Amino acid sequence: MTSSRRTATVAGVLYLVTHVTSIAALALYGPVLNHADYVLGGGPDTRILVGALLEVVLAMAVIGTAVTLFPVVKRQNEGVALGYAGLRALEASIIVVGIVSLLAVVTLRQHPPAGGDDAALLTTGRALVAVHDWTFLFGPDLVLGTNTVLLAYLLYRSRLVPRFIPVLGLIGGPLVFLAAIGVLFGLYTQVSAPAAGSAVPVFAWELSLAFWLIIKGFRPTSAGATEPAGARTVPSAV
Repeated sequence: MTSSRRTATVAGVLYLVTHVTSIAALALYGPVLNHADYVLGGGPDTRILVGALLEVVLAMAVIGTAVTLFPVVKRQNEGVALGYAGLRALEASIIVVGIVSLLAVVTLRQHPPAGGDDAALLTTGRALVAVHDWTFLFGPDLVLGTNTVLLAYLLYRSRLVPRFIPVLGLIGGPLVFLAAIGVLFGLYTQVSAPAAGSAVPVFAWELSLAFWLIIKGFRPTSAGATEPAGARTVPSAV
């Protein structure tokens, strides 16, 4: 397996990991996100902890996609590639903030402060869940929408993958970003038809990119763009 083929495979696998872990974690978080009195009663803490662990893996995979693809896409435009890598790191950081907020709810439920009443615990628990909700808006929506456009632009220019794939990203990224702006200003909720519909193209973009990189790798016509510059043959001066 060539260096470029390994890079493509690793990047594709990491993209799949981000999807599996994010969906699984959100499902596991159900009790703490959907029940305002979770902090007061005996809840299924283990599933919340497993969800948090999955989101840690998610954050590492998000950064991993940027680290893996940066040496390849920087040959198209290093500034844009740096922007993509930086935004992926920011996205992962926001995800971690959301993890910590939900773990704080678990801690309060297991070890409530001495002298604290139920009303205070309930208010604090709701505030911590609200922090997670905002991180979910700013990380996977606003920041994701932006870094999607940057990577899709680089892949469209380089033709490293068929152009229909980055076109999905160029469409989906702005849609997710605009939908998040709508949620931010209260036009609709995150769990609504406009928000869900806007996520379809970017979801298709990431899955199609992941499977193409795993199964096909970078396109042979653009293979030269994936090899280190030092590996290229320099024409003889003779």
